[in-house]
This record gives sequence, structure tokens and C-alpha cells, in this order.
Amino acid sequence: MIASGTPMSLTNVGEIGEIMHLARSGRLIVKLNASSAGIRAGELLIDGSGKRVGKVIELIGPVSAPYASVIPMTDRTSRLVGSKVFSGGFVKTSRSQGKGSGRYKRRERR
Repeated sequence: MIASGTPMSLTNVGEIGEIMHLARSGRLIVKLNASSAGIRAGELLIDGSGKRVGKVIELIGPVSAPYASVIPMTDRTSRLVGSKVFSGGFVKTSRSQGKGSGRYKRRERR
């Protein structure tokens, strides 16, 4: 998760596709352009104004016409259907934002 108040570093902005619909699972389904061949799971998607739309979870469909399943990062998902989305790059996290919640700390060996 991204901690609130922590600045994000976004790289490689470029149009990748169009949001087709909102699935029952709550995920956005994005039809990818031919120019989006390098997109990978974990990549952020942004709208035309630079606001975060969601994070790519998996790529689905045939290689010739791929789609992306995206977990939304906004509550305005119904308004996004039909809009173009752009690559927002990947979030660069610091070591303190690594995996885990930090609830359990590793014990030091004696």
C-alpha cells in the first residue's frame, strides 16, 4: 500500500488503452492498444488529468488483443468507462514501505 502523504514517483507516461467496463468484482477492464505491449502487472494507470485510476493486476485475453484487469484507486469508477487511460509507471517505494504491515518485528538473534 502507498502511505498517505508520501510522494509518488511516476515514470513512462504514455496512452495505453480505453476503459471498457466495470466488472462485477469491482475491477476495471481496459482494452489495451497495440502500443501498450510493454505493460506489466503492478503498473499504475492515470487519466488525462494525471489522477490515479488504478493498478494493473493481470493481463487477460489473447496476445493479439489483450485486456488488463485493474483494481481502481478512485470511487468515480462509473464515470471512467469509455475514457482513455495512460501509463503512470510504477510506484517507487522506500525500504520502509516494503512488504508487510510492520506489525510483527523480526527478533534479533543473540
